[in-house]
Amino acid sequence: MVNYRGSSLMRTSSTAKFLSRKQSTTTIAIYIIFLFAFSIFVFLFNAGNIVEDQQNPIISHESHSQSQSQLLQVADEELWGAPSSHGLRPCVKPTSRYKAAQGSGHYLTVKSNGGLNQMRTGISDMVAVAHIMNATLVIPQLDKRSFWQDSSTFSDIFDELHFIKTLQGDVRIIRELPKELELVPRARKHFTSWSSMGYYKEMMHLWEDHQVIHVVKSDSRLANNDLPLDIQRLRCRALYHALRFSPPIQSLGKLVDRLRMRGGRYIALHLRYEKDMLAFTGCTYGLTDAEAEELRIMRDNTKHWKIKEINSTEQRLGGFCPLTPKEVGIFLQAVGYPPSTLIYVAAGEIYGGDARLSELMSRFPNLVFKEQLATEKELKAFAKHASQSAALDYIISIESDVFVPSYSGNMARAVEGHRRFLGHRKTITPDRKGLVRLFDELEGGQHREASSFSYLVRQTHKNRQGAPRKRKGPSPGIKGKARFRTEESFYENPFPECICSSKVVKMVKN
Repeated sequence: MVNYRGSSLMRTSSTAKFLSRKQSTTTIAIYIIFLFAFSIFVFLFNAGNIVEDQQNPIISHESHSQSQSQLLQVADEELWGAPSSHGLRPCVKPTSRYKAAQGSGHYLTVKSNGGLNQMRTGISDMVAVAHIMNATLVIPQLDKRSFWQDSSTFSDIFDELHFIKTLQGDVRIIRELPKELELVPRARKHFTSWSSMGYYKEMMHLWEDHQVIHVVKSDSRLANNDLPLDIQRLRCRALYHALRFSPPIQSLGKLVDRLRMRGGRYIALHLRYEKDMLAFTGCTYGLTDAEAEELRIMRDNTKHWKIKEINSTEQRLGGFCPLTPKEVGIFLQAVGYPPSTLIYVAAGEIYGGDARLSELMSRFPNLVFKEQLATEKELKAFAKHASQSAALDYIISIESDVFVPSYSGNMARAVEGHRRFLGHRKTITPDRKGLVRLFDELEGGQHREASSFSYLVRQTHKNRQGAPRKRKGPSPGIKGKARFRTEESFYENPFPECICSSKVVKMVKN
């Protein structure tokens, strides 16, 4: 039995091995056939796709073209698109608590000082001061003894009747002092800079002994901050609504249309590189020794410029110098503007003439000046009248797609503030202190690739393009009256008093 069972088991085992070997061979054959069939299928499928791609190659190119187009649109928006205004709008109407000045028998005569925009903001301050002191304002006299020696009168630059009518609900304004008061003793007053409303209320004691107060200087006579809302809005009504340019100047606003016919969009570049500015700031970087000496002599001979000895290197490193034409060209190129960009140059006579201007023109050949837009006959009336000529630059700058100032002077601040008021139009304000460091590094070979330099410039200026933000306060550590000098001017950023919204707005930090 045992042997039988053993032989039986042996036969069963042999049969199993045989069947197993037979089954494995069949399986392998099936797998081979399956893989062969699958390979043929994959080949035919891919071949079909290849044929389809060859028959329709434009699909791939169009897709790539659309992708490139989208990238170009984004870049174009970054260069020319205005920052979001977040629904903010001009708001200059007085509140329900506002009371117009009665225009008593007290008169305020004013001598405006400085260039065009220094006078404009100063006159706006005097409108508010006349309101606070309940005085009748006599049309201000303009500065005729400044560097420009401009003999223009108020009506030459501004629409006098419009000025009077626009503010008739705020202040009584007359063209001339009544004849019976022309010879009466006047209180000559040099009001303190950046003064509060309380200061001018105290000054009303002058009316006890005088019927006429003569204000010797008009610029920066009111504080930038901490004034009643109605006073701040009155300043805006005066500057943005009442001080309209005279009809002859307004008529040349058509220069904007002529400029756009040359290329559509344009940058207005306020290139503050005139002789007086360089002498005043003591900035001689890039100038010859003879030019630096000429500027020093001019500074020494100008009596009302108090600071005579200036270290040019320290000025530049501190960011207190205007950008040179060459630096402006490098900056705009780094921001991303192409050489074909149309640039209107709002400036007087550039120090160094065409030779120095060529350093900018080599990068941006499409530079345009007002002399190229207007006829000789049209500009004849503005000859030797720097303030009227500056008014043309002001209009073209306000209407530009992008405004870029090379220095933060009176015009730059006034234009920036007005563009904010009109809807936060794009204004790129160069960080001169930061740029000087980058320029020096570039010249020293620390930026081997132009792309790295461009990246740093763009990053530095991404929040310096005119977006809504709060007005800057005084510099840290500065006390007393000196702190007011370091505050951002009210007219540079009239937010939030004259620019408001019912919505909560998140401000850009800068």
